[in-house]
Amino acid sequence: MSAKPKPKLWPTASAKLVDLVDETLSPVRLQWMAHPEDWPDPSPSGPGLPRAIWERAVGDIARDILGRPSRKFRARLCELAWRLADGVGEIPAFLPAAIEVIHAGSLIVDDIEDKSLERRGAPCLHLLHGLPRALNTGNWMYFWALEMVDQLVLPAATQDELRRALAGAMYRCHLGQSLDLSVAVGEVPRDWVYRTVATSTMLKTGALMELAARLGAVAARASYQREEALARFGRQLGLGLQMLDDFGNLNAPGADASDSKALEDLRNGRPTWPWALAAVELDEPTFVHLQSSVRALVGGADPDGTRARALAAELRMAVGLKGRRQTASYLRRALYELEIEVGEREELVLLAGEIERLEGSYGG
Repeated sequence: MSAKPKPKLWPTASAKLVDLVDETLSPVRLQWMAHPEDWPDPSPSGPGLPRAIWERAVGDIARDILGRPSRKFRARLCELAWRLADGVGEIPAFLPAAIEVIHAGSLIVDDIEDKSLERRGAPCLHLLHGLPRALNTGNWMYFWALEMVDQLVLPAATQDELRRALAGAMYRCHLGQSLDLSVAVGEVPRDWVYRTVATSTMLKTGALMELAARLGAVAARASYQREEALARFGRQLGLGLQMLDDFGNLNAPGADASDSKALEDLRNGRPTWPWALAAVELDEPTFVHLQSSVRALVGGADPDGTRARALAAELRMAVGLKGRRQTASYLRRALYELEIEVGEREELVLLAGEIERLEGSYGG
């Protein structure tokens, strides 16, 4: 391995993301965007609308979600991809922030669609700030990330490539989310379950993690082969982390925490990786029984979470251990394939450490 010091990964604190809200919502800048010279009446003197107005519009919500505790793994992956693509100097400012802003915006929208109650240790944004403003801010954050590309000190052709990558990833993410929202695992034929879960995961979670890696590679102007290797690793990492999350959620909380997100996917009948593995591994009577159990949950028929915890326990006993082993093997293979492309690098040691930490954080 290289003897160079371990790189310091951006961002080190949530304040870096929160500070960007102030810069973006500069009253002078936003007044210029409103073209006061074209208003029917002369524009009053001054820098534009007071900052408090913009805070109420989007700033307080964006600052709220960006300031909450987060792993920020996508930002770190973006920088690691930049380094593995042999980027010169420091990664361009705003690039790691762009992927975190997209992710944060998607969380706001996801929570609305899933009727979630909690996000990152606090009530969901639509519960605190109202659904219309939360939804608008979440969508605005997608376009804010695109605008960040304009601020990168990079050649115009590279900026164009980054914009295409951002737009393409968000397109795929929305397709994946549409599957997640529309397919009820208790109703879908068994033969479709695995393909549905794998497709929705790769389009949603995989595409966003791929974007994090691709942004770093494109900004570093990597070769096509290196960029695609990093993008593929990002996709596989996203899929593996979703598997970890899904199997970790089978460790359902106690009766005093029935509103936890650990039970949310079961109550909503979402197609997740435990169901994908169950469809492949279990005999027909057992799988039919599990599908019957999840159908009984949908529609609010389990107010205290008793049935959801029982179903989580059944799935955990049936496929939980094998699922976590399969996930660990999948992630190790993805890292090994990346090493074949880039060789022995200090960054791979950091990635291995991040994966190990994430495996622990998703529960045993």
